[in-house]
Amino acid sequence: MNVKPALLLALVVGIVVPRTAEPQNAPGLTIQEEAEAFGGRRSNLLFDGHAGFVIVPKGDAPATPLPWAWYAPTFKGQYPNQRHAFIIERALKAGMAFAGIDVGESYGNAEGVKLYAGFHDAIVARFKLSPKAALLPQSRGGLMLYNWAALHPDQVQRIAGIYTVCDLRSWPGLGKAAPAYGLTEAQLGSELSKHNPIDLLAPLAKAGVPILHLHGDKDTTVPLEKNSGELARRYKALGGAMELVVVAGKGHEEVDEFFTSERFVSFLTTGK
Repeated sequence: MNVKPALLLALVVGIVVPRTAEPQNAPGLTIQEEAEAFGGRRSNLLFDGHAGFVIVPKGDAPATPLPWAWYAPTFKGQYPNQRHAFIIERALKAGMAFAGIDVGESYGNAEGVKLYAGFHDAIVARFKLSPKAALLPQSRGGLMLYNWAALHPDQVQRIAGIYTVCDLRSWPGLGKAAPAYGLTEAQLGSELSKHNPIDLLAPLAKAGVPILHLHGDKDTTVPLEKNSGELARRYKALGGAMELVVVAGKGHEEVDEFFTSERFVSFLTTGK
């Protein structure tokens, strides 16, 4: 899929400047242009025809490998956006890069997971990132990142989620998700344990990956108990470490309690 310059511009918060040609060292990865964004330097790129980005801290060359946060869902011109400024700026100030790739509405399917695996390897090589990422799954991004993480627990530093979808039955529902998997609703239901984040936690627990979720107790879109609550219960039963911060009185909304949380950015950047 060819991405037009206008679409790439929509991904940028800042001033776009042409990027000088330079050798690429990651198959399938093409750097399109650079921009200043959130106080860092953003590279807009294509990986196997899918738009993505990497933002690295400005200033002196950082020590390598560079720690980084992986955000999902990334949608061109939509997410991440200025509402995420506090989180991104704090990550950059902590010496972390910030990255994401648009794989469409994958609902965590095998094609999306495969693209995630390739994207991880490509940007780790190109930008000298740490092999282990701090994952930031917001809402439906949980389906994407958790399903990738279950297959690559050795590449996960920690997981910091915001009202994260953890069960396909809760959102979007099996009937809506099934076509993305190339299955009928009944077929997806019969093999749900292969594709559902709450059923894929054992490798992460075994690897000792710490998790923190923020979730509102008034969330009717992605209900707390069926998602972060159930994930916390199962993860702890497996011996995993998880902190669930319940945000009282808040639903599935972009408010400061989620997006300017000191607890959240501390965990994302330090694990503490």
